[in-house]
Amino acid sequence: MINYVMPAAERPRYYANDHSRDVLEIDARSVAIIDARGIASSVEAEGFMLVSHRSAVTDFNDKDEVWNTHRAEIVALIAEVSGADDVQVNAPGILRFSEKSGAAGTLNNSMPARFAHVDITDQTAQAFAARSAPAGKTIRRYAHFNIWRAISGPPQDVPLAVCDARSVARADLIEADAIFDEAGKPEWSFESWVVAHNPAHRWHWFSDMTIDEALIFKTNDSDAGYAHCVPHVAFNNLLCPADAPPRASIEMRAIAYWYG
Repeated sequence: MINYVMPAAERPRYYANDHSRDVLEIDARSVAIIDARGIASSVEAEGFMLVSHRSAVTDFNDKDEVWNTHRAEIVALIAEVSGADDVQVNAPGILRFSEKSGAAGTLNNSMPARFAHVDITDQTAQAFAARSAPAGKTIRRYAHFNIWRAISGPPQDVPLAVCDARSVARADLIEADAIFDEAGKPEWSFESWVVAHNPAHRWHWFSDMTIDEALIFKTNDSDAGYAHCVPHVAFNNLLCPADAPPRASIEMRAIAYWYG
């Protein structure tokens, strides 16, 4: 089951923490979600790929260790996968937990995303890329990546589904406001996309992910010759035993640049 969002008269918006304030017309659909293990994929065609990637981080709950160690690992990983001239990671890792764990919502932005979305629109992607662009360089292309890692053991009760970028039409993408409402801080937002149902969509997931694997998927590419963006969503794994450990995950976000 995938939760899509229906077009509505009021502009959609959703909050990082207080989902009671979300303005979303959820459209739940039963869809096929293919286990992509053993199926070749790439970030340039489908827009996603699973890679083996062992991190030196000993505790992904330690923000300082993630920032001081994992950030450089992600820069190196995306540079290798993309062939980009430069990679920037400017945001800390985001920890998320399945509701079963009791930890979902205990940290800022720590609940699984239960509706299909793309983190950023073209406009937001351009603004973020410009803000982080290396000085004095002419940028001919940039691309935004999300790097998702399960830090709890397999199987995952609430895994992540990703949609083949080639199956997504521009009309499926609905502008929305992603609002960040961390306690004690001013609210801020940027424009993202929520996703309307299209029977052409091809959804995939990777079963039994381990901590030594990373799911890389693209959230925006300025070059129309490559995969543009990958909608994604958390879903309930009905094949998961009831006594499986609740999913915990970390995601990192990177911007890759190619110079002209």
